[in-house]
Amino acid sequence: MGEKQATSLETLARSIFDGLLQIDLNGHIVLWNKGAERITGYTADSITNQDFKIVFAGSSQDSTAKSFDNISMISKTLTDGVEREGLITFKHKEGYFLKLLVRIIVIRNEKGKITGVFEIMNDNKVLISIHQQNKKTDQTVLLDSGTGIGNRAHIELKIRNALEESQLSGIPMGILFIDIDKFKDFNDTYGHLTGDKVLRFVANTLRQNLRTSDSCGRWGGEEFIVLVLDSNLDGLMKIAEKLRRLVESGGINEGEKELHTTISIGATVATGTDTLNSLLERADKLMYQSKEAGRNRTTVG
Repeated sequence: MGEKQATSLETLARSIFDGLLQIDLNGHIVLWNKGAERITGYTADSITNQDFKIVFAGSSQDSTAKSFDNISMISKTLTDGVEREGLITFKHKEGYFLKLLVRIIVIRNEKGKITGVFEIMNDNKVLISIHQQNKKTDQTVLLDSGTGIGNRAHIELKIRNALEESQLSGIPMGILFIDIDKFKDFNDTYGHLTGDKVLRFVANTLRQNLRTSDSCGRWGGEEFIVLVLDSNLDGLMKIAEKLRRLVESGGINEGEKELHTTISIGATVATGTDTLNSLLERADKLMYQSKEAGRNRTTVG
């Protein structure tokens, strides 16, 4: 980026109405624009070069909006490069708390390495209200009612976005296509209520044991998809095997019995030419290879 272009971008960043701050990898705030001054009451001179954890020590999760802790989410984005959005409460310089809609955007250098983050602050009450309503809709529309994790639409959207980002940045991503072994036997032997318990057991095992940057969703029936960001095939295999072993070693209680199940997994990393369909089809075929090889295993390709 040329010096004139960089200067123009910095001038724009400092002048936009929304609050905008930039945080480097050391956690120092290197930009605090006029919008941030207007919203928070703190001047750039009093904030610049401070540790963001000190600046946001008075901010907290907006529990009514089921939102997030700003310090935690900035730290996570600096580590995993995943952009985040949500509502926080921030303690104004004059002592009162205000509600802010914030979005954290990762900054990368020409080699794709994380160099910091931008955070955009917005105190527009209309936008905040729309965000809250959208969150309620997302929870209704994009959650699978049977398991409580993301549904097919949710995980498909996640994969589409991750695939586009991977092809632009060159940072690898992959998916796990997971199927519960002999699931029909649970329904036939113990009934559908027990089958539903098995689905929830597997779903919760996946959700509770993924990295914060990764996602999972129920694809349909007894099939699940896990999206794994920033991972090569070896890393994908390690994650798949960890999940497989956790399912195998766990179980559900049915009366006085503890019932166990296993999963078969197909694992693949996206190529530069993959579409959503080609990625899913390859993972699906690999999963069936695991089935044909005896189940309770991971096949990569």
